[in-house]
Amino acid sequence: MSKQKNKESVDNGNTAVFHSKTKVTITYILIIVIGLYIASAFYTEAYPNLIIAGMPVVIDFVIYDFFPPNLKYISTVLKALIETWNMALLSTTLSVIFALPISFLAAANINKNKVFYQVVRFLLNIIRTIPELILAVLLVAFMGIGVISGIGALFIFSLGILAKLISETIEAIDPNPLEAIRATGANTIQVIRYAVIPQILPQYTSYALYVLEINVRASVILGFVGAGGIGIILKQQTSLFNYGNVSTIILMTFIAVTIIDFVSSRVRERLL
Repeated sequence: MSKQKNKESVDNGNTAVFHSKTKVTITYILIIVIGLYIASAFYTEAYPNLIIAGMPVVIDFVIYDFFPPNLKYISTVLKALIETWNMALLSTTLSVIFALPISFLAAANINKNKVFYQVVRFLLNIIRTIPELILAVLLVAFMGIGVISGIGALFIFSLGILAKLISETIEAIDPNPLEAIRATGANTIQVIRYAVIPQILPQYTSYALYVLEINVRASVILGFVGAGGIGIILKQQTSLFNYGNVSTIILMTFIAVTIIDFVSSRVRERLL
């Protein structure tokens, strides 16, 4: 059988990259994807010629309105950036603390009660389906405009992501240490302490840093709905057509996010 497959994959001494059935499948998938793109263009009226025709206007807008950035506005942007960073850091810290015990309840190899396990997984699925922007809108309606609403929205959003990632990591760990410690008569807390935590600690820290990156970017958007951070002044300056200030905000946000991403990625590479 293996000889026959090898024979099919070899053509005049040249090894075929893909099997013929794979090529047909890929072709069908490409045709469907291209068809969906075309249907989407007709439905939204986003024709390529309109994009090409509007490109000079966009370029002129960027060159003549966004430049030069207003350097006198840097101090104001810096204060808002610090507030944004504090929002992301506090919400991530809270979610990291609360996500750990929830993750154990959402892991099948720790939580042996199937009904309780399914209930926890279902609640986490609900949390993850609500975007952070919708959460911010709801919290602003309940708690008012300000940083607290943004922190709450990011906390709930991060909790869903972290609990999901950590619970799947727990379910994938080596079961032998768990069974060995259970055989000594250890209770669930002791099993978690001595068999689970040492195995998940690098991934747990890595996920926390990854969520921190996400929250820094997300906190920029939350300001548009009044949930604090640099998004508030970005919305204000855009409404007032102060494009020099808008350019300064975008430039400094880009630099800050790039630095945070770089540092976080390096730390995560060393952990994994």
